Amino acid sequence: MSENEMGIQEIIIDEELLRLLPPLDEHEYCSLESNILRFGCMNPLVLWNGILIDGHNRYSIVTKHNLPFNTISLEFSSREEAMAWMIRLQIDRRNLTPMQLTYFRGLHYNIEKKLHGDSDRFAQNLPSGQNVHLEGSTANRLSEQYRVTPRTIRRDGQIADVIIAIGKESTEVKNDILSGKSRISRKQLREMATASESDIAKTASEIAAGTFEDNRRSENPAVPEPGNAKTSDLTGNRSLAAAIIDGANELISNMTNLTRGDDPGIDKSEMKSTIRAFIDDLENIYKQID
Repeated sequence: MSENEMGIQEIIIDEELLRLLPPLDEHEYCSLESNILRFGCMNPLVLWNGILIDGHNRYSIVTKHNLPFNTISLEFSSREEAMAWMIRLQIDRRNLTPMQLTYFRGLHYNIEKKLHGDSDRFAQNLPSGQNVHLEGSTANRLSEQYRVTPRTIRRDGQIADVIIAIGKESTEVKNDILSGKSRISRKQLREMATASESDIAKTASEIAAGTFEDNRRSENPAVPEPGNAKTSDLTGNRSLAAAIIDGANELISNMTNLTRGDDPGIDKSEMKSTIRAFIDDLENIYKQID
């Protein structure tokens, strides 16, 4: 039987690889379904050793409506190489949220470490004494590819591990984190890198229940109730306002200088996320002031 005639029952769905990818939202899925019903499944499903590695949503739709489809097969030397290909494809293809981009970069880094270690496999052939210059070269190579710093890549790896651990407790919470619906910062996720399974399970439960505290909000000083503030409180608030304005002016100045250049070491997606979080916090304070 040729690949183009492969039946639905012969395609293997690997649950780990399926969970690797964030699902389409309802609007995206309905739009894809509408296009396939109108024009057919124009792009082939991609297989590796009979396992579906690209086209899970298309597969779901053609199965649902019993539509014809084509397949192609790719060769990889290991499961990790197939996963790395899937990740690169998602980053190239989709308009990702900042957290999704962090997650995929981290997954890519963690997989590359499994494949090659934390140093380039080519470093083994260099003369003695030169390997030290390539220490952490997996992060260095990916930092060049994604135009961020090696430090960001390593942190992304920690965050990806934590998100996966949370996903084992609740797929819905994992998807909310990746989509940005759940307000949890990268810093908070990194701090959970050494957390116990019970602590991660507790965090997942709190996020699901809506009781998880985002430090970016909880750390904001409370604004006194209108009409009840003492003179000392008002003086303190004026100092706080001045400090906020000074900080905002400094941030604007620094960010303006950074965005004018094209420094590959600048993680612009993380920069945008940081600025947005800062704006949200200012908005939250503003709304509390009568």
